[in-house]
Amino acid sequence: MPNPAAEERPPHLPVLYLESINILQPKSHGRYADGTLGAGGHSAGILKTSQPDGQLLGLDVDDQALEIAKARLSEFGKRAILIKGSYDNMTEHLRTIGWFCVDGIILDLGLSSMQLNTAERGFSFNKDAPLDMRFNMDQKLTAAEIVNTWSEKNLAKIIWEFGEEPKSRHIAAAIITHRPVTTTQQLAAMVLDVYKGKRGKVHPATRTFQALRMAVNKELDTLEKGLEEAVSALCGGGRLAVISFHSLEGRMVKQFFQRESRDCICPPEQPVCTCGHKASIRLITKKAIIPSQEEIDKNPRARSAKLRAAEKL
Repeated sequence: MPNPAAEERPPHLPVLYLESINILQPKSHGRYADGTLGAGGHSAGILKTSQPDGQLLGLDVDDQALEIAKARLSEFGKRAILIKGSYDNMTEHLRTIGWFCVDGIILDLGLSSMQLNTAERGFSFNKDAPLDMRFNMDQKLTAAEIVNTWSEKNLAKIIWEFGEEPKSRHIAAAIITHRPVTTTQQLAAMVLDVYKGKRGKVHPATRTFQALRMAVNKELDTLEKGLEEAVSALCGGGRLAVISFHSLEGRMVKQFFQRESRDCICPPEQPVCTCGHKASIRLITKKAIIPSQEEIDKNPRARSAKLRAAEKL
């Protein structure tokens, strides 16, 4: 079996690439799923390591990602099956291709470098572009609609909850005052003004942009359902690897893994179990795996990544 650690690293490898492949342990004749296909980096590693007969289902709602991944994975022919769809509906997508379960699943959450670097998608404030932020361009809701039609109260709520932004109320008030807000740099300048021009290591608008992106794409709702779908889609002994980039997602993954690895989830003070809950997974990572300093130096985006994994009982 090919060893991914011994292979030359291709350009633009995804975060925690080797760690993910080593946890999933892809094998020939195995079936795998990449629920957040992106540019296909993790998928390529899974298919290489599972040669000659391993198969992979790749899912993404982003047409741009699917086109890039299709080209990248073309060398694997029919072993790579790519579908436009969300990982929160994984079991249905598996049934569509006649699979009942898979031996491993990778979820690499959040925003990809490809999306961030495509200015017209509106994810970045470094270049001026319309406020869009949709992963799936078929959906109607955009960041511009949220910014220009939602109430001040609801704007403050998502900027606080999804962005963990301490000045959420001030930013929401500024948005209301300056409507219509139509471009990325217009919004970023407004947030910077709330901070009176003070910049730290991270641009003050980062948290607001994160919050809007998560609201547009309903990322936490997708993750909540997607984790349940992933465990349901695994064969016995199959492994799930999840890479998160910020505390909200990381906390959700950690709590899900902890809950589903225990037989009883009743409150600790309750003397007798009444929940009837049975563990469905065992933890592989007791503590989240983080990137090496070498990887962070090569790819600063990796600095906040955390990898957690579990195996289905």
